[in-house]
Amino acid sequence: MPIFELREVINFPSLNDMETEILARIQFAFTVAFHYIYPPLSIGLGLILVVFESIYVRTKNEEYHKLAKFWTKIFALTFGIGVVTGIVMEFEFGTNWAVYSRYVGDVFGSALAAEGIFAFALESGFLGILLFGWNRVKPWVHLVSTIGVFFGSMFSAIWIVVANSWQQTPAGYHIVGEGLNARAEITDFWAMVFNPSSVDRLTHVWLGAFLAGAFLVLSVHAYYLVKGRFVEISKKAFRIALIVATVFSLGQLFTGHRSADGVAKNQPAKLAALEGHFDAKAPADMYLFGWVNKEKQTVTGVKIPGGLSFLLHYDSKTPVTGLNAFPKNERPPQVNAIFQFYHLMVAIGMTLIGLTLLASFLLWRKKLFQQKWLLRIFVLSVFLPQIANQVGWFAAEMGRQPWVVYKLLRTSDAFSQAVTDNQILFSLILFFVVYALLFFLFIYMLNKKIKHGPYHESDTEQRPQTEEIAQIITRNSNPQN
Repeated sequence: MPIFELREVINFPSLNDMETEILARIQFAFTVAFHYIYPPLSIGLGLILVVFESIYVRTKNEEYHKLAKFWTKIFALTFGIGVVTGIVMEFEFGTNWAVYSRYVGDVFGSALAAEGIFAFALESGFLGILLFGWNRVKPWVHLVSTIGVFFGSMFSAIWIVVANSWQQTPAGYHIVGEGLNARAEITDFWAMVFNPSSVDRLTHVWLGAFLAGAFLVLSVHAYYLVKGRFVEISKKAFRIALIVATVFSLGQLFTGHRSADGVAKNQPAKLAALEGHFDAKAPADMYLFGWVNKEKQTVTGVKIPGGLSFLLHYDSKTPVTGLNAFPKNERPPQVNAIFQFYHLMVAIGMTLIGLTLLASFLLWRKKLFQQKWLLRIFVLSVFLPQIANQVGWFAAEMGRQPWVVYKLLRTSDAFSQAVTDNQILFSLILFFVVYALLFFLFIYMLNKKIKHGPYHESDTEQRPQTEEIAQIITRNSNPQN
């Protein structure tokens, strides 16, 4: 396998170059992290919308119609900001990461082109009907458009994850040119698509997105239930979102394990950093939480002896490759940060499983909606999937270092040599200001829609419980009836 290293052609980076690289990485990480708040919500809410509308089309129950219309408004908000914030990254590829863009242009460009053709075109084509087709097209036609938008968002995730996974486990390519002119060129498109890590990582990302959307629905309707607003319709929405959250939180155990197995096989240095395992070849413990001392090569915390070895090989005595098996310049530099991000993701995942299973048990016992303390926890739980999604990506990307394309292109060789640290810092500050304004706008609009609710509370005709009470009072006050 050819290895592309510009260090063979140019001198080692100076201190100023290192500062430029760090700032470029911070800027890209910031823009990606902010952008990634919204696509998972869009994918997850898309699934919930499909369920709500499907029930409405089948049962003609108007409450599910109101739920679908209400959550479509929030979906539109997340979708719009997600599109806007995603465009910025494409410009950063050309400005801050020109060497990287030239090197992976054939691969990344193909994936982005596929996203535009197979995903964004489908998503945007049906989006108009989804947003403006209420009462203008037949219910089943509107349902088809909702499914189209949902699949479009799913397909969009496919090609983004494929492109990123290729950087983790390159396949289906060959290197054209040498030195500064070297670049990766696709030789087998489907080998590139189905590279060793793409399927496992994609399913993990999908399930994380479903959880983000489901827990937003759970949070909002738990808030209504605690406040005594929109009670009956919120119970219906909460039940559906809870089923979705329970199924996919359990599913994350399977996809997470598959992903870990893939990392152990294809990126052993990353796995060693995730678990703070230093010994070159020795049985590895599994830490529930802890703190890594990179200099002393020790981990202080609570562990399961031989736990990692058992998870990987079903034998607690089987050796696992550690960081000392690799040259120092090929090890992830920030081992403790990677360790903490990874274990925070796992801890949140287990919390979501416990929370959804407890709620499902109480729902089965018909005691869930009387537990106000649990509903208050669900109100705040909306942050957990988002945090897990973010730190999971942090661990994955930091664990790949010092490579931007694993074993092919170093991060220190990938950034633009013509861009200065002052230029990147200035643009980073501007991005921060603009994104802060966008975030506050998003929170303001989201809060406004949530406070309004699925319908006007003053409209008793759309409040089943109030209408029923009114009918009882009317019958009792008129004995002739």
